[in-house]
Formats: sequence, C-alpha cells, structure tokens
Amino acid sequence: MRERKRSTPEAPEKKPRDVQLGDNRKATFDYAIEERIEAGIALTGTEIKSLRAGRVNLRDGYARIEHGQAWLRNVHIAPWTHAAHDNHEPLRPRRLLLHRSEIGHLAGSVAQKGYTLVPLRMYTKNGRAKVELGLARGKRRYEKRHVIKEREAAREMDAAVRRRVPRSS
Repeated sequence: MRERKRSTPEAPEKKPRDVQLGDNRKATFDYAIEERIEAGIALTGTEIKSLRAGRVNLRDGYARIEHGQAWLRNVHIAPWTHAAHDNHEPLRPRRLLLHRSEIGHLAGSVAQKGYTLVPLRMYTKNGRAKVELGLARGKRRYEKRHVIKEREAAREMDAAVRRRVPRSS
C-alpha cells in the first residue's frame, strides 16, 4: 500500500494590526521636528471606536506636561454615531501614557524657549492606540517660504528630466 503524504495546512498570514488612524502633515511644515516619542493614550470606549473609523483631527493639537503627567489637548475625536447616551466630549484633554523618566525629559526640553510638543500621527500598535509626539521648534515665515521654493524647484527639475529623456517602450 502506498503511503500518502500528509499535508499540513499552512498558517494563514497574520494581518498587520498596525493601522494609521490620523496624521498631522501640517506639523512638519510649521515646525522643525527634533525628536519623536511614542506614547500610549487613555481613551474611552466610544473614542477608540471613532478612532478606528478614522474620525480624528490632529491639526490644532498639542501636548502639555502638568503636575507630572502628560496631557494631549485640542485633538478632535468625533463623537461615535452609534452610541446611545454615554458619548464622549470631542475636545476633552486625554492623558498620555509615558514613563516618569520620559515625562521628566520632555518637561525639561519644553521648558526651553521655542519648543513645544505636537502630535504627529495617531495609530494602533498591537491593538492599542498610540500617538507619536514630536519635540518641535516653530519655523519662521522665511523658513517656510524656503521649503516651498525647494519643493517647486524639485518639481520643475523632475518635469524637465521627463521632457528631455525619451520614453522607451
């Protein structure tokens, strides 16, 4: 009798649970980001549901160190539409989950003139909501104009190269 080869089912590919929920592209234009820090964020049930639906606005947000705790302020998480009565306040301050040493380091850095903490992006990591904070120094108006000028020059150079190089098919 012939032996059959047993086939073991291959393990299905695991879906990555790391999903970007929102980002703050304006922050990289308005600020020079010098350091990036990952922090957990304390949320209520309706907030995490609304976050996973992608209903977050980080544009006007900032973080503050108050009484030895880090707080995320002015970040708008839209109310969950399917909640009955226990919905959350969209602009409420949210506590950031950081180690004491990280909070001390950030407090010392922010105490310097011209530095602030801005949220750069919000995402999930292993099913937990995280926010990436940037230790940022505000750019001046002429620095922003310089960035725009460089971007336009690069775009024009790319267009000139595309016009000059014949397409090979």
